[in-house]
Amino acid sequence: MKAEIIAIGSELLTPTKTDTNSLWLTEKLNDIGIEVMLKTIVGDDRERLEETVADAMRRSDIVITTGGLGPTEDDITRECTAKALGRKLIYHDDIEQHLRERFRAWGREMPEINKRQAYVIEGAEVLPNPHGSAVGMLAEIEGKLLIVLPGPPRENQPMFNEHVLPRLREMAGETYVRRRLLRVSGLGESAVDEIAAPIYTAYPTVQTSILFNRSEVEIHVAAHADSENDAQMIADEVAEKLVAALGKAVFATNGETMEEIVGTLLKTRGETVAVAESCTGGLIGYRLTEVPGSSAYFLDGAVTYSNESKIRDLGVEASIIEENGAVSSECAEAMAEGVRKRSNVVHGISVTGIAGPDGGTDEKPVGTVFIGYSGPDGTKSVKLTLPGDRYLIRWRTSQAALDYLRRQLLK
Repeated sequence: MKAEIIAIGSELLTPTKTDTNSLWLTEKLNDIGIEVMLKTIVGDDRERLEETVADAMRRSDIVITTGGLGPTEDDITRECTAKALGRKLIYHDDIEQHLRERFRAWGREMPEINKRQAYVIEGAEVLPNPHGSAVGMLAEIEGKLLIVLPGPPRENQPMFNEHVLPRLREMAGETYVRRRLLRVSGLGESAVDEIAAPIYTAYPTVQTSILFNRSEVEIHVAAHADSENDAQMIADEVAEKLVAALGKAVFATNGETMEEIVGTLLKTRGETVAVAESCTGGLIGYRLTEVPGSSAYFLDGAVTYSNESKIRDLGVEASIIEENGAVSSECAEAMAEGVRKRSNVVHGISVTGIAGPDGGTDEKPVGTVFIGYSGPDGTKSVKLTLPGDRYLIRWRTSQAALDYLRRQLLK
């Protein structure tokens, strides 16, 4: 079965608002084997909304709208969806009475404008909303479903789970979907797909998506089967083959973050770490301490942004900076050694680089980063040239530093 989601509201077309409802609904639909083929955001425009709903009903088995069910003039979902279906809006006295009782329970009288919320599409089933004033609607048209939900997640999610999901599950039949999320570091999207494609294309019941986010490649595996156990078995089998083919580049097999993986490795080994940061300004320490229980292995973090602080707090020799510069392998290694000795930890990690937008040279352009490591087997460093703006360079530096530490822990 194919589904389509329409998010309604002009605020969703501004740069400050995001349609999160469609993400949540897509996950719920995918879990019962219903594929979402299209998502649309429509502003508070009657002509465009009516046209969008009518087109969606022609091409999809299930159409879900969210938003636009409030009592104000710009809440036009009821009128436009009814018109798109060629149906009338029917006034429900019982809904009005229920609304008045709710307002009285809140200690005030219902504004007359809220009577708009008592109109329901002709022939549609009313979906109760104990968490808000707008009821939802479910209309069946020639074997297809139109589901009209309020916008706030605290209202539409319980409504969907209780009144819509059971109906859709019955329509979809006994289809089970189980997922695995692999995260890959150190390889580009095309390189990952070149290795992975021969594996996942051999499974016709598996949907696989490969995408690149700000610092890693994600492999989404969704296995469909007639039983829960079979779906899980297939998803696990594909994931295992992908891990075997990609090797150490796969740092997470169930969607874990890099900091969670590093934390688990340190805790398992009973070892500790300290970080010395320049261009990331404390981002690595922040990420490590986002993980509950990180106090067991993360002992110290130093933000040594200036040359003076590197010398004073980490014991970096002034001659190292004078001869090589603060952005150098020599400085990164000295920083890692310094923070390790200062904090008396097993592992010391450091970063120094040029995050931009200024400060780059022909020899060391913006994005030049050195990561230092000091541990039981010695001290070393790696040089990277990272693309992106200041935000991305700093984030990618933190990811690369954590991955560098991860790879040392795996040796």
